[in-house]
Amino acid sequence: MAAKIEKIGVIGAGQMGNGIAHVAAVAGYDVLLHDAAPDRIKSALATINGNLARQVARGTVTEAARQTALARIAPAEKLEALANCDLIIESATEKEEVKRKIFAELCPKLKPEAMLATNTSSISITRLGASTDRPERFIGIHFMNPVPVMELVELVRGIATGDETFEVAKAFVKKLGKTYAVAEDFPAFMVNRILLPMINEAVYTLYEGVGSVEAIDTAMKLGARHPMGPLELADFIGLDTVLSVMQTLHEGLADSKYRPCPLLVKYVEAGWLGRKTKRGFYDYRGEKPVPTR
Repeated sequence: MAAKIEKIGVIGAGQMGNGIAHVAAVAGYDVLLHDAAPDRIKSALATINGNLARQVARGTVTEAARQTALARIAPAEKLEALANCDLIIESATEKEEVKRKIFAELCPKLKPEAMLATNTSSISITRLGASTDRPERFIGIHFMNPVPVMELVELVRGIATGDETFEVAKAFVKKLGKTYAVAEDFPAFMVNRILLPMINEAVYTLYEGVGSVEAIDTAMKLGARHPMGPLELADFIGLDTVLSVMQTLHEGLADSKYRPCPLLVKYVEAGWLGRKTKRGFYDYRGEKPVPTR
């Protein structure tokens, strides 16, 4: 019989990690939230509280459910605290060496039957799984941003991922009220393999002077019915993340069509990473966003 998942550990209390903790707690799981910086855990709990309050205001969650969900999430300052978790989801920064280091520290502390998952948006699941002591219990569970709102989760099996792990992951995603799509373990999986080159192409369109920031975003919103223009979306995702996924695609598939736009590289070098740094393709420091080009 497939393993029973009751207690979940989430590593990384950033935008994705706090979203994963949020939806898992609402679905009835006990959640332990860990981050290398304890301050980030505090601000993540405040964010979850605010997001749940918004769901209450919209009528999607009751006040009682909000309080119950909040009570299910506890901070875990040390990795040792995750020793009794049935499933641990790593949602740290999108750098392979960082993820490998976390798994190297974490694995000896876990019970043998615990399952490990990564929320990576582009790194090889097979390679990450091979760096752990349990590749058959390792899987990619890639949530979309913002996690409480987006319905899709990409499930990605590595070469060694066992059938039982796959079945447990499917049941877990369903219990969260999400829909899963199964992707093969190739660079950037499905969503980002299609979406990120489109964003990169929008940056090239800007770089080559075909259109301004506003013109490009307006064109795609009104001409292709996209809810958000590609440059606005890039700022939302984080230009460093966009660049790292494009680099993964370019290196992993060795095709020049995935070459990151030099202008994207320049923005990242400047530290203009989008909303999180208050400047990207738009400047967010004033009352309303102003294009930076």
